[in-house]
Amino acid sequence: MREVIGRGFLAEYLRQHLPSDVSATILAAGVSDTSETSPERFRREAAMVSETAARCRESGRLLVFLSSAATGLYGREGEGREDSRVAPVSPYGQHKLAMERLVANSGAHWLTLRLSHVVGPRQNPAQLFPSLVRQVHSGTVMVHRGARRDLMGVHHFATVLDRLLALGVRDRTVNVASGVAFPVDQIVTALETEMGRSANRTFLDVPPETLCISNQRMWALVPEVADFGFGPRYLDSLVRRYAGRQAGEYVENSPHGHGDWGDT
Repeated sequence: MREVIGRGFLAEYLRQHLPSDVSATILAAGVSDTSETSPERFRREAAMVSETAARCRESGRLLVFLSSAATGLYGREGEGREDSRVAPVSPYGQHKLAMERLVANSGAHWLTLRLSHVVGPRQNPAQLFPSLVRQVHSGTVMVHRGARRDLMGVHHFATVLDRLLALGVRDRTVNVASGVAFPVDQIVTALETEMGRSANRTFLDVPPETLCISNQRMWALVPEVADFGFGPRYLDSLVRRYAGRQAGEYVENSPHGHGDWGDT
């Protein structure tokens, strides 16, 4: 039977929408803030991953590890491919790569999914998409000029995972991403249009990002993604699906500050 470990929005969504007869343990917990540097938090996740992998090895269950396709792992430039040599540029990226290797060397069968920025309901208000929704609602938004984000709807992520499990894919690393990285300024504009609001923008210059996350392996394994609408208009579909109906939720439950622009 399916086992989902974690308490975040990804874990809760998978519990509700992934078939229960899947014989896999999905590890949707651990460090998700790309700016994290705490050795203690990294050690806690390593212990959890090690213990979960040992259980899966002993029981013969597949371990699905949700990793990251963030710039901290792949870098800010070029194409992020699963089979390329990875040189993480942040403590977070180094940690996630170490966890991937721990899983692959554990003796358990495994499937590692490197996720782009997943968007969906009941998301942590401090994460990118709800943080921007909250700021647009407030009338003032901080734009990281130079930053780009590859966004993926959680409903599409769940479909990809379901198909990979049904196909019996194992001992592979797969990027789960739309393949299009939108400038943050463009994301803000789409939110303004959907929410019917205009926000004053302040800009913070950050190192420019041109990373493109390759999703060719995902397309080859799950050809159904051809129906997801990936491309220049995918941002508008996500905004229509999640920003309007979730705006009140994000604002009501929002913390102070501009939020964490880390992974989802």
